[in-house]
Amino acid sequence: MTSLEDYMARNVILVDEALDRYLPPESEQPQSLHRAMRYSVFSDGKRLRPVMAIMSAEACGGTAQQVMPAACALEMIHTYSLIHDDLPAIDNDDYRRGKPTSHKVFGQAMAILAGDALLTHAFHILTEEPLPNLREILRTLTKGVGIGGMVSGQVVDVESERQDPDLNKVEYIHLRKTAAPFAAAAKLGALATDAPAEKVRALENYGRDFGLAFQIVDDILNEVGDTAKTGKPTGTDRSLGKQTYPAAVGIDKSKQAARDYADKAREHLASLGYEGRFLRELADFIVSRDR
Repeated sequence: MTSLEDYMARNVILVDEALDRYLPPESEQPQSLHRAMRYSVFSDGKRLRPVMAIMSAEACGGTAQQVMPAACALEMIHTYSLIHDDLPAIDNDDYRRGKPTSHKVFGQAMAILAGDALLTHAFHILTEEPLPNLREILRTLTKGVGIGGMVSGQVVDVESERQDPDLNKVEYIHLRKTAAPFAAAAKLGALATDAPAEKVRALENYGRDFGLAFQIVDDILNEVGDTAKTGKPTGTDRSLGKQTYPAAVGIDKSKQAARDYADKAREHLASLGYEGRFLRELADFIVSRDR
């Protein structure tokens, strides 16, 4: 039986191959832009969002190739958000995944433009291949990463810095900044395979609660993680006065909250039976990760 680790590794390769096809080569003008785009996209990311979309598609009886354009679009959008988050105007991070951030390598102007290019190119690739439910796929993406999701979460994240820890604000930020894109990832797999509405809803809810568990663990790792494994220095959230679960409730209660959300995520998969096994295993893995 294929392990989760092997399954993930195989699909990461498929996603990387697809991203390589979708992105302009570095030899194409303007070379500086394409180098910057590729630098951040191929910087050893876990590819959790596109692989979740693939898991979702396969859990609905489909294939990785059916959802690949949407999965890669989401990964490009995720990468653009990281490039912009790392800028001095927002989080001012020098390292991402153990490598210098985009603006440290290419300068702030090129980092902004590379992020802009990835965001727009993500939607371009969706027009290049036939996809069922394209209107709903576009709606799901824009809701998950736009003003109803990731961007709104980022706004409140920035505006709430240096304020007293507030669990309500933490949950607002987590739900939009992290959980909404994961909900979109899981829903995209169902939409791309034309799954019935019941499965679409179940997978969207799974992705949401998975994303909440993921972000709480991310908050914990920023406090007590091993920099050699996470690729980022610890304590940066605290130094910026970020609204985080550990700041609001402490490490132990944060760990319990992450486990609770992972349990809720698995419960949404009841209707998928055996086909949802990798999604269940991923929810278990996410609360024990160290990077």
